Amino acid sequence: MARLLIVDDESKLREVLKEYAEFEGYEVAEAEDGMEAVKRCREEDFDLIVMDIMMPRLDGFSAVKEIKKIKDIPVLMLSARGEEYDKLFGFELGIDDYVVKPFSPKEVMSRIAAILKRCQKNGEEKSGVIRYKGLEIDIPGRNVYVDGTKAELTPKEYELLFYLVKNKGIAVSREKLLSDVWGFDFFGDDRTVDTHIKMLRSNLGPYRDFIVTLRGLGYKFDPQIA
Repeated sequence: MARLLIVDDESKLREVLKEYAEFEGYEVAEAEDGMEAVKRCREEDFDLIVMDIMMPRLDGFSAVKEIKKIKDIPVLMLSARGEEYDKLFGFELGIDDYVVKPFSPKEVMSRIAAILKRCQKNGEEKSGVIRYKGLEIDIPGRNVYVDGTKAELTPKEYELLFYLVKNKGIAVSREKLLSDVWGFDFFGDDRTVDTHIKMLRSNLGPYRDFIVTLRGLGYKFDPQIA
């Protein structure tokens, strides 16, 4: 569950955004000005900050500048002004996106989701290690750990799992798996895929349901369903 910090001196706006964010499944903390936001970021960890610009004591730009000195937290900036200078200055400070008031809370939620997804993907690409709950997949090292214990997979099971993970959330047919994992010159049928999926699931233990069967089509890797 992602943890958000909503920073705005308007309590009603914070309340509305918090309600929508919690409905989307986020954990939410609040701050009413930049000084409080900096203090909270020093003491706590957040996955994303929604930051207003015009606030008393310490404005949003100054707060972001201070926060970036101590932690690299994605920032979605809110502003009642839409001048290009403000946007450019914000991006120079390292913010990730910018929304001009008045805005739809649904648009803000959509932008938050996009930023978090992008940051997660970038983090995965940098490390090459992907984690879903207690399942750890080290693609460069070709290792898989289930709750800290190394899973003993066959080479084909590794390839099959890595392929499904790289195509997370995408339905992949048995024919596509045979073509891309086994190769065009493979002589076999769909049962080969089903057999390997069965063995792979067995080795994933409590995370076996991350591999979802799509009747009449194939499979997909979806850790959100389990």
